[in-house]
Amino acid sequence: MTEALFKVVFTGELLPGFTADTVKENLAKLFKSDIEKIDALFTGKQVVLKRELKDADADKYLAALRSTGALARKESDLAAHLSLVATEGHDKKALPAAAQSATRGVMTCPKCGHEQAKSAECAACGVIIEKFIARQALLPKVEVVVASAAEASEPDAAAVPATASSPYTPPLASVTENLPEFGELKVFTTQGRVGRLRYMAWSFSLGLLVAAAVILSIAGYAITPALGFLLGGVATIGFIVAGVMIGVQRLHDVGWSGWLLLLTIVPILGFVFYLLMLFMPGAIAANRYGAPPPENSTSVKVLAGLFILGQVLALYFSFISPDLQQYLPNQQ
Repeated sequence: MTEALFKVVFTGELLPGFTADTVKENLAKLFKSDIEKIDALFTGKQVVLKRELKDADADKYLAALRSTGALARKESDLAAHLSLVATEGHDKKALPAAAQSATRGVMTCPKCGHEQAKSAECAACGVIIEKFIARQALLPKVEVVVASAAEASEPDAAAVPATASSPYTPPLASVTENLPEFGELKVFTTQGRVGRLRYMAWSFSLGLLVAAAVILSIAGYAITPALGFLLGGVATIGFIVAGVMIGVQRLHDVGWSGWLLLLTIVPILGFVFYLLMLFMPGAIAANRYGAPPPENSTSVKVLAGLFILGQVLALYFSFISPDLQQYLPNQQ
């Protein structure tokens, strides 16, 4: 029994949480093509991206497309099972006239259909048989698409010949390289995503750098006040820039815009939003900001634990410090 084959069909639909521009960029990377050619897939018409796929291969193809945000589907590829080769059950009477004539020592002209004795030239139209067949073989072949009655009412974009000038050529290439399973980690950028534990670990590391910068600034101030203020200013700017960048990446992991980071400067609301940034889980799959971050290493988990411990201690001493004041000796 012939194994069932499938085709992958795309009509321009997107997965929730993705924008058209993001999906087009992802598809351009996936197919290694230009955005202009990818635009041709978003006309609203049905486009066949790949044919004659086994069930497992079609599922892999769909998974690769879903990682870009494109919503495609697989359908049974009926055209893949069509054949002009005669089988054992076929009646010889059902063969074309040209094939029947060949068995009787006569031939049929491939151009006009005139039946005559075997000859290099047709007696009716005068065409040279061999040259005519050679020219026909050089003509571009149009792929036959078996469409339903509803699809037959409008031209199908998948029936366009796959020539070099066709905008549908790049997606017909096999998808052998998926988009990265995990996103690339970079601290000094507002692109990409960072998970909860890695955000805590990076924040803790940033705090250690700030502490070292403060000590350095104090030492510089002992030498000259100008040097101390200069070092302190550079450290402050660096802390703010790095904090904003990793904060934006953390919001991207949840699927939120980086501009929401401005809420952290609002009294009370900013504290609540900061807690959400710390504990809100990120999207498991790829979202409009890219692939999910890689798995957390042991060092990330340790630094994140130290960050949580530091935050708890800071809150504890900030609340009990007023109560301790009454037990301290009077300095007057």
